[in-house]
Amino acid sequence: MKPGGTDEPGGGPVLRAGATVTVFGGSGFLGRHAVQALARRGYRVRVAVRRPNEAQFLRPMGVVGQVEPVQANIRDDASVAAAIAGADAVVNLVGILHESGKQKFDAVQAEGAGRVARAAAAAGVATFVHVSAIGADPDSPSAYARSKAEGEAGVRAALPGAIVLRPSIVFGPEDDFFNRFAAMARLSPALPLIGGGATRFQPVYVKDVAEAIVTVLTREGATGLVYELGGPEIETFRELMERMLREIGRTRLLVPIPFALARLQAMFLQMLPSPLLTVDQVRMLAVDNVVSDAAKAEGRTLEGLGIAPTGMAAILQSYLYRFRRTGQFKRASAS
Repeated sequence: MKPGGTDEPGGGPVLRAGATVTVFGGSGFLGRHAVQALARRGYRVRVAVRRPNEAQFLRPMGVVGQVEPVQANIRDDASVAAAIAGADAVVNLVGILHESGKQKFDAVQAEGAGRVARAAAAAGVATFVHVSAIGADPDSPSAYARSKAEGEAGVRAALPGAIVLRPSIVFGPEDDFFNRFAAMARLSPALPLIGGGATRFQPVYVKDVAEAIVTVLTREGATGLVYELGGPEIETFRELMERMLREIGRTRLLVPIPFALARLQAMFLQMLPSPLLTVDQVRMLAVDNVVSDAAKAEGRTLEGLGIAPTGMAAILQSYLYRFRRTGQFKRASAS
């Protein structure tokens, strides 16, 4: 077992200052914040991405030479093994919201996660953090949720002591949730409430998730646990749309759409180059996405990690202002 990533008798991972952490998917929305958090803690960060030339923006997040993008394809054994060689810990953040080309849920989120964990085990890396999602379920009607569960199982098979983080919807400046619906509200007089908008969510701030990743790397007793990460507010889809509209100062009609009709519409929308909605996403919207009572009771949450969850009000205004009619200079009246 590597000196930078061992397990103490008490069940907590040990990661020395200056240890090397390989981060798969480090150039994505969550990844860039995780890389920054790791660099600030003094770790050397190896960012494993498909196109290193497009991840050079990560270098200034550390001192010279501290953050290094390297090439790796999560579907390829050799490149994954090369990216892990010599690392003390591994963080896997790779995930997709919809399928495209060779980027399939099974290949990326199920087989890919297992491949990274097997390579880490073969390299003697014991400290492994895998980011999954609330709702991961092998019996889910959603292919996304099933692949997340299969990914967790593959990681556990290779590394039983791996730490799994399951966030709810992650929000922040580059998110694909509030930004998407705010952009739609700028152009459309109405927004859809799939299934009536009653599904509950617990949006979690991206920097809080990044802090959780860094925290569990040296958390006493975290080995083998599954943490569920949610923010301080639980709101329905309707309430989130109403919050977003208030923030951008626009009035839009919220139209309830039955799940059956939403699936029919999604069949056509998912064929767009950048799908607005997929059938699989409609299936996911039928299930609440909140931290479980068991996780709260057992302290497997942000609060249990000593992290105070950040509320939406403090953050949304910092990036949704661009969707207001008057931008950041004046809060627009409803229009």
